[in-house]
Amino acid sequence: MASAALLLGRVTYEGFAEAWPSRTGEFADKFNTMPNYVASTTLKDPEWNDSTVIEGDVAKAVAKLKQEVDADILVNGNVQLVKTLIDHDLVDEYRLMVFPVELGRGKRLFGEGESPVFWTFSGTSEPRLRTQWVRSSWGGQNPPST
Repeated sequence: MASAALLLGRVTYEGFAEAWPSRTGEFADKFNTMPNYVASTTLKDPEWNDSTVIEGDVAKAVAKLKQEVDADILVNGNVQLVKTLIDHDLVDEYRLMVFPVELGRGKRLFGEGESPVFWTFSGTSEPRLRTQWVRSSWGGQNPPST
């Protein structure tokens, strides 16, 4: 895992902070030692190791963080946080887990009526447990030339 930091919303952070400290192994060791940045207006004293609360202008703080962290910053779980990052052109690559289920309703990552954004397909994983990992890089507002 090439990521150097986690960027989380409060709810995801609280779930991770409860689950990961008791786990062991290479992946758990990586998660438990990476710095965590938590976008929250309510969390004041994060207890999971190396956690920093981002208060105020999240987009400005993340833009600064991208300049300071010399590797990928991994965002897990929070649609509101990801939408903020998308709206401020702070997403370099999407790594999506695609499940073969149609929900019909719920929170949308990409809203209706938004301008189209074109992506460059970067690759996919081998299907495991009917879950597909898809990697795609942001390509801007113009379609790629063929």
